[in-house]
Amino acid sequence: MSSPAEFYNSLPPISKAYGTVCLLTTTASQLGLLNIFYIELLHEYVFKYFQVWRLFTNFFFLGKFSINFGIRLLMIARYGVQLEKGPFERRTADFLWMMIFGALSLLVLSAIPIFRTPFLGVSLVFMLLYVWSREFPNAQINIYGLVTLKAFYLPWAMLALDVIFGSELIPDLLGIIAGHLYYFLTVLHPLATGKVFLKTPMWVNKLVARYRIGAPSRPSSRSAAQSDRPTGVAFSGRSYRLSG
Repeated sequence: MSSPAEFYNSLPPISKAYGTVCLLTTTASQLGLLNIFYIELLHEYVFKYFQVWRLFTNFFFLGKFSINFGIRLLMIARYGVQLEKGPFERRTADFLWMMIFGALSLLVLSAIPIFRTPFLGVSLVFMLLYVWSREFPNAQINIYGLVTLKAFYLPWAMLALDVIFGSELIPDLLGIIAGHLYYFLTVLHPLATGKVFLKTPMWVNKLVARYRIGAPSRPSSRSAAQSDRPTGVAFSGRSYRLSG
C-alpha cells in the first residue's frame, strides 16, 4: 500500500495543482492568514477598483473545513484524476484548456444577476464531475452506501443531495451548465456535424511544452471512427478533442 506522499506524487499535474491550491487556501483561511473577502468574486471591485485577481482567486476556495469541503476535494482527487489519467492521458494541454474554458464560462455565467456567487470553485469541481460522468457514463457509483446508479446521473444526484443537505443550488447548477457546454462543443457537436469549433489554443500547448507540465496534446489525426472504439468497461471512447 502506497504512502500518502507516494499517492500525492503519483497524481497528474493539473488536478494535483488545483487540489493543492484549494487545500492551501482553505487552510490559510482557517488559520486566519487569509481573509477570504480579498479573493471573492465581487464584480464592483473588479471593474471599479481594478482588482482583477478576484477573477482567478475565487476558484481556489471550496469552503471552510467541513464534510462538504472534504467531498469537493475528493471529487478533484477522484474524478479530475481519472479524467486526466484516462481520456486526457498524454493530453495535458487539452485538460488544462478544459479547466480554463470552464473557468471562463463560469465567469460569464456568474455575471448574470441570478447566477451571482462569490466563489466559483465548487462550480468548477462540478464541471469536472459532469465531464467525467459523460466520459464514463456506464460506471456504477454507490452514493453513501444507500443507492447505486450509473455515473451518467451522478451530477444530478449530487445536486439533489446538496439541496437536501442545505447547500446552495446555484454553484452546482453552474458547473453542470459549463460542463455540458464544453462537452457539447468538443464531443457532441463534432460527432453530429464533423466540425470542431472549440480547439485547444496553441498558446496553451506552448505553455505546457515550455514548462514541461505533464504531456502535450496528442496529434489531431484521430478519426471519429477511431474515437468510437471503447477503451475500457465504462469509457465510451467518444471524446476525441482536437488541438489547434
